[in-house]
Amino acid sequence: MSTYWCARAWLPDGVAEGVRIDIAEGVITGVMSGEKSCGTILSGMVVPGFANAHSHAFHRALRGRTHTDRGSFWTWRERMYAAARRLEPDSYYRLARAVYAEMVSAGYTSVAEFHYLHHPGHGQRYADPNEFSHALVAAAADAGIRLTLLDVCYLAGGFGQPTSGVQERFDDGDAEAWARRVESFDPAGELVITGAAIHSVRAVPVQQMPVVVRAAEERPLHVHVSEQPLENTECLAEHGCTPTQLLSAAGALTPRTVAVHATHLTSGDIAELSGGWVCLCPSTEADLGDGIGPARALADAGTRLALGSDGQSIIDPWFEARALEFHERLASGQRGRFETGELLTAATAHAASGWPNLGEIAPGRDADLVCVDTDSVRTAGVDGAGILFAATAADVTDVMVAGRWIVRDRTHRIIPEVATALDTEIGALWQ
Repeated sequence: MSTYWCARAWLPDGVAEGVRIDIAEGVITGVMSGEKSCGTILSGMVVPGFANAHSHAFHRALRGRTHTDRGSFWTWRERMYAAARRLEPDSYYRLARAVYAEMVSAGYTSVAEFHYLHHPGHGQRYADPNEFSHALVAAAADAGIRLTLLDVCYLAGGFGQPTSGVQERFDDGDAEAWARRVESFDPAGELVITGAAIHSVRAVPVQQMPVVVRAAEERPLHVHVSEQPLENTECLAEHGCTPTQLLSAAGALTPRTVAVHATHLTSGDIAELSGGWVCLCPSTEADLGDGIGPARALADAGTRLALGSDGQSIIDPWFEARALEFHERLASGQRGRFETGELLTAATAHAASGWPNLGEIAPGRDADLVCVDTDSVRTAGVDGAGILFAATAADVTDVMVAGRWIVRDRTHRIIPEVATALDTEIGALWQ
């Protein structure tokens, strides 16, 4: 057993002082506040590991490269397709390894990878059709982060349109072929689990959706929902209903379903999503000009909220948490739309990605911890839970995943030169 002591820690009931944390075999066995210092002393404040519930790892290669003209989500997508066209399993492994290391260094201890880059393209297949999946699993293992690999079904280039160009790399032909490939993939490791995803209602014909739902079984099922108004308009024209209503009719809205973005919803959509999950990605939704989703209304309806970094324009769970509140303030003209405890719950919602035993510093929970500097120029003078409105990824000093220190003294212990690795791989991709 290992014993740690921290001056302050964010426990389920709030920030406490003089906290002793006992850990054995990767699990928290005891938590006591008001204790005198003992064991290994952790500096700053200790918080639960953050959950990245929606990620496209290769989008990290787009950071700072899509802002020179006004454009739109749809023009940005062409640049994203250019990156997807250039990746191969070995180069994706190296890029994702660095991206996941950046995530851990920022305080994320799990990531749900929304993975749709599967094939060489032009109808061809790798000898192992899950070559890209193996690359991502290896990348996450090397970076020391928990991975939920969400294999994405992507079969159409739009309503009634076949895939074309780089989209052919995403396409298995039909949902049954997709399911057979997914069933053949069984990664080993304590820090990896699998799930499924419907890319969107425009990319999976409604008659094929039940196959994906059945293949997901009891695992997480994620889907992009109403990210753009055009998606809603086209869905209404094609099916006479909203994307949420279409998913509901196909049986794709279950307690384990995570609707990603859910930006442009009707009141009926909000009611349909109650009891399930919605993952908001504030940095990406702002970067792409998607809009501000009805987060407070969703939460009030009983929807559980999670957060993701999505397009990797920013990898900073602290930013995503406070942006959830700030976007609500902009939309409503009111402050205090979410309590700090609600924001932390959304930021640590590992259960949305199939990790139900994470998200709190409490006995019986898996030992994922993040230490944040309380004396930086950003955090100095901040009181208690206000750290969530002050800290950034740069203030994370130490990160523990499953009882193992992955980051110590702001250095990733497996990949010490994360910036160099990112620069090398992104530079090579665009050469």
